[in-house]
Amino acid sequence: MQTYNHELQQAKKFLLEHDDYLIVSHVQPDGDAVSSTLAVGWLLSCLGKKFTMINEGPIPKRMNSLWHADELINMSEQKPQRTFNKVICVDCADFDRVGRTKELFSEDVVIMNVDHHPTNNRYGTVNVVLPEAAATAEILFDLLSLFDIKWDAEVATAIYTGLLTDTGGFRYSNTTPKVMGIASTLLSYGVDGPELAESLLEEMTLPQLNVLVAALNTLKMSADGKVAWVHVTPEHMQASGAINEDLEGIVNYPRNIQGVEVGILFKQINSGAVKVSLRSAGKVDVAALAQSFGGGGHVRAAGCRIEGSLEDIINQVVERVNQAL
Repeated sequence: MQTYNHELQQAKKFLLEHDDYLIVSHVQPDGDAVSSTLAVGWLLSCLGKKFTMINEGPIPKRMNSLWHADELINMSEQKPQRTFNKVICVDCADFDRVGRTKELFSEDVVIMNVDHHPTNNRYGTVNVVLPEAAATAEILFDLLSLFDIKWDAEVATAIYTGLLTDTGGFRYSNTTPKVMGIASTLLSYGVDGPELAESLLEEMTLPQLNVLVAALNTLKMSADGKVAWVHVTPEHMQASGAINEDLEGIVNYPRNIQGVEVGILFKQINSGAVKVSLRSAGKVDVAALAQSFGGGGHVRAAGCRIEGSLEDIINQVVERVNQAL
């Protein structure tokens, strides 16, 4: 804890001593990535600092109502014609996760790396990495608390969003007493918990439902019933009208089957690449498994991208999971 507190102080110093920051998160950002980006932006705005928030691609539509979400640039639509030498990376387990935004980093870049993934290799000049944290948003709650600034409902909602989504609605094993204490504090700042739970976790679009039906129709299980998997192809995406963010949560369906230890979603990107999402009930460290394929994540939730045909990759990954079991 002493190391963590020292890292928080180093981060505070970094934010106070410089100006003109670039804030980035990982490709295909989830709730924690988006809310962490916005929370850092909110802090810098309170400090009177200049900053630019950017991601390689779009953010999920359901995050659009968060504080200044419309200012988070989608690099595939609008690329700044300059570079930055002060960069804040949030929720990026490794440097490659920033994607194409690295094109905006100057040669003499100084990086502040704020993250909670156990596979993080501390690639920053300043690192605040706490694997025990449920979300990067939890770390940012601690960081923002070091500054003499008045919290408002908007930043509280951003941080709550990160906690809510990365704990699966406060259901996963990373829901610690500290997380619940933070959530309680944020609710006292005016967060509408039930409304956020409804819009972020419950509500579904029709394309989302259609792609879920398509995925569940591909369900397969290992002979012993301990591994279950589904897959989604570009044809499924096109027929359902779904977009990438609509796939979030599908991996939980095979994992939630009684007796299943590992659930997997194989998302075929094209004929030569597949994105693999893994969820574990606890017996298998899927972060280590994903790392062996060049990915990463958490003990119970991880992912990777593998080059090859869908059929070959399904066989490879399922075989590796069976070995791990």
